[in-house]
Amino acid sequence: MNIAAEDVVPDSERRGLIGALPRAARPYASLIRLDRPIGAWLLFWPGAWAAALAGLWKEGGGVDGWALVAWLALGAWAMRSAGCVYNDIVDRDLDRRVERTRLRPLASGRASLRGAWAVLTAMSLVGLVVLLQLDRPAQIVALASLAPVALYPFMKRITWWPQAWLGLVFSWAALVGWMQIAGSLTAPGLLLYAGSIFWVIGYDTIYALQDREDDALVGVRSSARALGRHARLGVAFCYAAALVLWALAISGLRQEGYALLALLPVALHFLWQVATLKTEEGDDALAKFRSNRFAGLLMFLACLVVGTA
Repeated sequence: MNIAAEDVVPDSERRGLIGALPRAARPYASLIRLDRPIGAWLLFWPGAWAAALAGLWKEGGGVDGWALVAWLALGAWAMRSAGCVYNDIVDRDLDRRVERTRLRPLASGRASLRGAWAVLTAMSLVGLVVLLQLDRPAQIVALASLAPVALYPFMKRITWWPQAWLGLVFSWAALVGWMQIAGSLTAPGLLLYAGSIFWVIGYDTIYALQDREDDALVGVRSSARALGRHARLGVAFCYAAALVLWALAISGLRQEGYALLALLPVALHFLWQVATLKTEEGDDALAKFRSNRFAGLLMFLACLVVGTA
């Protein structure tokens, strides 16, 4: 796919936060998706859930608790940024052949490969600073994520369900947060992690609906393509599985049945997503995907209520 010279610079680099930066810095700001923080939010929430559900704010630990959440937020931003750069390095040839991604900095040639590796190194160093704030067991759990993170960009070439692998990666902060607070990976923490995996598969299937035609042309696999006309049902199943696993996590901590009512707001949000999803409209799929930032907040509030009760 040839890119006309006048079309090389996307509108996102002509305005807003990125547009205010020096011209030479703009492609690298785009590389880390500085103008699109949704990925950092989605990476952050599982860690915040785990910290809240594990009882972070019990016994007057509020100040330390919020400090940990702040470090998790910084780590989520740095690691999401690093992940985007790494993904673009691996996928730069594929990206040139997909309409939605052809103007990415590496695919269009606006950013150099050497510069991309430099940005990746810088973001990894920020992640290292965050890692050093954790206790040793949590550090070990965090470092164990590096292998699945490195393999993720290749999954779309190997399996029809790269979203499942993304679920493993994007939910990992739940294991880190739980280990940091609870000191071990007990059943509720593992159930929270498992539920998050299904949540990720659900929302990333919605995201992949945008690219089904281009993905078919270039041979990229996805859950959206695998599910076909059953995509809505597949998303509904994933969200239902997430809710069941989260309910089991809460039940492992609280015997009172009414504790499960904390999940009602996020359940209603999932119901709205599925009921109103327009699987053939890319703009609606993107809006529903982005709404999971709010779903993550609702789940955080549920974990906070149960964890501090």
